Amino acid sequence: MATPSHRISTIDHRVNYAKFLWRALSASTDGSWGFYAVMTALSVVALVGANAWAQQLVHGLATTNMSDHVSWGLYIANFTFLVGLAAGGVMMVIPAYVYRDQKMHDVTIIGELLAIAAIAMALLFVVVDMGRPDRLWHMIPGLGRFNWPISMLTWDVIVLNGYLLLNLHVVGYIVYQRYLMRRPNPRWYVPFVLLSIAWAISIHTVTAFLYSGLGGRPFWNSALLAPRFLASAFIAGPAAIIITLQLVQRLTSYMVPDGPIRTLLQVVRVTTIINLFMLLSELFTEFYSGGAHTASARYLFVGLHGHAELVPWIWSAVALNGFAILLLVQHNVQSRPLLMNVGLVMTFVGVWIEKGMGLIIPGFIPSTLHEVVTYMPSANEWKVTLGIWAFGGMLYIVAIKVALQAFAGELHRSIPPPRRKS
Repeated sequence: MATPSHRISTIDHRVNYAKFLWRALSASTDGSWGFYAVMTALSVVALVGANAWAQQLVHGLATTNMSDHVSWGLYIANFTFLVGLAAGGVMMVIPAYVYRDQKMHDVTIIGELLAIAAIAMALLFVVVDMGRPDRLWHMIPGLGRFNWPISMLTWDVIVLNGYLLLNLHVVGYIVYQRYLMRRPNPRWYVPFVLLSIAWAISIHTVTAFLYSGLGGRPFWNSALLAPRFLASAFIAGPAAIIITLQLVQRLTSYMVPDGPIRTLLQVVRVTTIINLFMLLSELFTEFYSGGAHTASARYLFVGLHGHAELVPWIWSAVALNGFAILLLVQHNVQSRPLLMNVGLVMTFVGVWIEKGMGLIIPGFIPSTLHEVVTYMPSANEWKVTLGIWAFGGMLYIVAIKVALQAFAGELHRSIPPPRRKS
């Protein structure tokens, strides 16, 4: 039976937690005119996306350009990219906790928040891709037929939700302890951080296996798919974090050391070259060996039977990644922020095209019956997509705002002064 002191302690803890949530909510809605302008613009885009999704729910997937032949489109393309973006956040965790880089340790929270926002968006893209999202309960163990461990899709659901919970726990615990003005106890977050390293690699590996395990889609049947996924993840994640760190340094009073940016930039340099090399290796295998199974690759890179809708997309991605390498490998690029940021944006967009439109769509063209049924996203799909990205942007901005205030000591528990003895 709980003692009175234990009950009082539990009540105090719940009161403190409720106050923390209220203070965090207040901090997330308070800011300068620039903050309100950005959040208003993102809210408008998110609402347009929500309205487009409502139209899709009313009229069905007929509002999209997907079909029985091309059943995955822009939504799953973004899902694939965002899983990699979430996994890329671990590149701040490895130097901070494995190699004990103190400077990286101070800004690790940025990578973890990026992972949370990216996973949230990825899960939203899965929901909007479902024709009947009300049937989502079929995937809940115990209620629906989860088909675990047979189905790779169930493994993907487990690792994605597990990675989200891991990062929510680590970030929530550290920020809450900062609010209480206590030093976080390593026992309650370091094991989870180390677990998140392996988990981050697993989320993109399982996603790659989900595609490469489909025997009827030869375009995805490559042993290099999982390594390519990881290489591209370690491009997009660090690139987004570097840009975020610069914005934090410019727009807030939080001091960001140069060490983390230098380390992440080196990661981007190496992984961009590795990713392009693996792409060229697959191209050699596809086009030199020939055969019927190269039809998807031919459709993507040079067109097939007069259809060349994706050719401009993929060559734009190759060009963006190639020019980004030329910019980022310069030894003094960090001292030239404009040049560095242009290279980072180019490789970020290049990876988005390569892993999205350049990977998902060609897997369905031609179909298993050798029919060429093309696909390009509809206006409604673009609206829903932009709406989810806007929501993710708002989530990311608000999370960083609250976390940095807690780290700076601006968001803390007010301790009443002790009473005087009469």
